[in-house]
Amino acid sequence: MNISSEQMRFWSPDVRELEPYTPGEQPKIQNLLKLNTNENPYPPSPKVVAAVQAVLENNADVLRLYPDPDASALKQAIAKQQNVAVEHVFVGNGSDEVLAHIFKAFFVQDKPILYPDITYSFYPVYSQFFGLSAKTKILPLNDDFEIVVEDYKQPNGGIIITNPNAPTSIALGLSAIEEVLQANPNSVVVIDEAYVDFGAESAVSLVEKYENLVVCQTTSKSRSLAGLRVGFAIAQPHLIAALEAVKNSFNSYPIDRFAIAAAVASFEDQAYFEEQNQKVIASREKLVAQLADIGFKVLPSSANFIFASLPSKDAGELAAELRERGIIVRYFNKPRINQFLRITIGTDEQNQRLVDTLKNDILL
Repeated sequence: MNISSEQMRFWSPDVRELEPYTPGEQPKIQNLLKLNTNENPYPPSPKVVAAVQAVLENNADVLRLYPDPDASALKQAIAKQQNVAVEHVFVGNGSDEVLAHIFKAFFVQDKPILYPDITYSFYPVYSQFFGLSAKTKILPLNDDFEIVVEDYKQPNGGIIITNPNAPTSIALGLSAIEEVLQANPNSVVVIDEAYVDFGAESAVSLVEKYENLVVCQTTSKSRSLAGLRVGFAIAQPHLIAALEAVKNSFNSYPIDRFAIAAAVASFEDQAYFEEQNQKVIASREKLVAQLADIGFKVLPSSANFIFASLPSKDAGELAAELRERGIIVRYFNKPRINQFLRITIGTDEQNQRLVDTLKNDILL
């Protein structure tokens, strides 16, 4: 939509300058193979479906009532699955909302916020939204697209690191995370673990030890609940209290009854969760080997996606050619990564379609 500067006179000045986050494309194309938004290729647990259906079957009248503002049942399910006290759990309407509350609760201050130059692209959006752009210090990954821990040992007002990183897919070990925590005892360190269940070590095990650690996770990826929007954070109670204060000043009923019921059921079905994750991991390793055989360079992945380049072909052109054949992958036309494609791991059949299209159609 084209909006004139005259029409923008009604907008708040800060909003006129915003550069919003661009979500992955959700096109409606017949026979589309959608490998661009890191959605899980498998459905959620059957217990999730049953729990959602039960909300209406048991008493449809409850829909006229607000949900539990504290989402207590969900917090308890998360606490049990993560082996933490319920007082250590905060929940929100997707991890993006949780991250917004994190920025507001901890990062709006005079000292600079630190995060990598190649990372989740919502961070710069939140920096701008909360007036932190001038106070943000972007730290470059090294030539192997790895976080340089030493760079985070400088004065700051907070640190946020995605682990495994997005879009590079590379994970940081717990010893490195501890090094960052120990170097910044007076700053909040946020570890965004949207993809941690696909092969990385979670920093949740460090929460009791470090009073400055916040771990953020989502149910959208490894639990196949992207359509319901449930995210959460784990931290010591004094940090959770700050997040609750922000949440209750913004949206006191963030999670609806269906999402609470679904997420609780998911956290209670650990066996299904682990089985599906292992299938994704196995498919990822198979796809990496197949792409390497046809000349791709693939970064080490601990996520449900890979970050790959083909030295013999421009990445933007390759993404366009795949799209013409009904396969959507994510291309970032940004410095340092504009020759890489981010490819979501699908089922083995879906991944094979990608490989066959590349081998037999595009790279002849």
